[in-house]
Amino acid sequence: MGPAGRHAQTDPPHDMSAEHGTAALELLPVVSDSLPEQADVVIIGGGLIGVAAAWHLAARGLSVTLCEKGVIGGEQSGRNWGWCRNTLRDPAEIPLMIKAMEDWRDPAVFGGLDTGFRTTGIAWSHDARGGAAQAAWLGKVAGAGLSTRLLSRREFAALIPDAALAGEGALYTPDDGCAEPARAAPAIARDAQRLGARIVTHCAVRGVETSGGRLSAIVTEKGVIRTTQAVLAGGIWSRLFAGSLGIRFPQLKVLGSVSITAPRAGGPDLSVSAQGFGWRRRDDDSYVLSRANATVADLGPDHLRLAAPFLPLLRQSLRELRFRLGRSFVTEAMMPRRWSLDRASPFEAHRISDPAPVAPVIDRARTEAAKQMSFFRNLRLAKSWGGYIDVTPDALPAIGELAALPGLVLASGFSGHGFGIGPGAGRLVADLIGGTAPVVDPRPFAPARFGI
Repeated sequence: MGPAGRHAQTDPPHDMSAEHGTAALELLPVVSDSLPEQADVVIIGGGLIGVAAAWHLAARGLSVTLCEKGVIGGEQSGRNWGWCRNTLRDPAEIPLMIKAMEDWRDPAVFGGLDTGFRTTGIAWSHDARGGAAQAAWLGKVAGAGLSTRLLSRREFAALIPDAALAGEGALYTPDDGCAEPARAAPAIARDAQRLGARIVTHCAVRGVETSGGRLSAIVTEKGVIRTTQAVLAGGIWSRLFAGSLGIRFPQLKVLGSVSITAPRAGGPDLSVSAQGFGWRRRDDDSYVLSRANATVADLGPDHLRLAAPFLPLLRQSLRELRFRLGRSFVTEAMMPRRWSLDRASPFEAHRISDPAPVAPVIDRARTEAAKQMSFFRNLRLAKSWGGYIDVTPDALPAIGELAALPGLVLASGFSGHGFGIGPGAGRLVADLIGGTAPVVDPRPFAPARFGI
């Protein structure tokens, strides 16, 4: 491992010839079904959480219809890094993540599907201060049975030859893994269809009907579905939908940015969050390249409304989070918060959220990658995109029935770590809907902690 600076060179700035946005995702297509008149359960949202819930419910023999306003996996579930990790997860999520990993691997669940899942290991490097925080986290999860261990600088360096990675060491979990976001949610949706679920795309849900204070129907742009149970798994749109029902769900969004390199064989299979950049090898030998936790908050009215509950999380995130004031503030301020169910809703006007990536985030990741690893030098960036991430005040998801509307289960606010845990979250939702013993204790995720 020679000095990286010896061959260092200046890479060109963010490649504007690269493919950008939704088209660059190359999502696996899902053929839409027709809308039924009745279903045991209706799922609102076709991301990883929604399709996993649909699969688990259909596998138990329930009639399930999933409605997605755009395409399956078109927003955050198709735009993330693809990591499936226990590493540095909130200890409250670890039991559910362990179950999720079982589902990713199990041939009887998702292990036989074209999700691209594989075990690669994940390492998260640290400086001196970060090492103490990682050691503290490791102590908190000591009884969980994880394979995670702290590596010295020399041990970390041995995992990645021909590199000069900054930092003092790393937290390493050899049995963490990854999957392909462009294929995972669509592959699970397709298999849910095989089990009898109906997947209806380009079908926005406008609202609900009630009877006796309980859910009695879901109203979509294509018609009404009679049902007494539904799941709100709308990602960044869950707050707006819940708000239209008079439910104040405290959720904001932040923007993450991802770039994809051109394919190059011979690189590391291990996924790493290094100092200043991070990567994951995709199964075509291209690489996800970005920066962990480098997010931008496009300020909107909700940032003002929810400033108080989010203040503690903001203080923890000041090193990575940046604020930006632009046209989105006016766009969101003008967006209706309530609407007539016989007219188009905001969800029809915003089929797929497709924000531009933040060029400085990608440029710095590219620069640091070239500086610290010879493998990444002169490697062209072929694609990039942005994706909004739904966040709650405590950075834990809200999973459970909403007290104000019996029959409606919320599954949202996964705070940037919903992709990997998605199979477990879908299983937990199915348990709550079906009234069976939950796969894990659901209390840490109860929406009641937010008074809803």
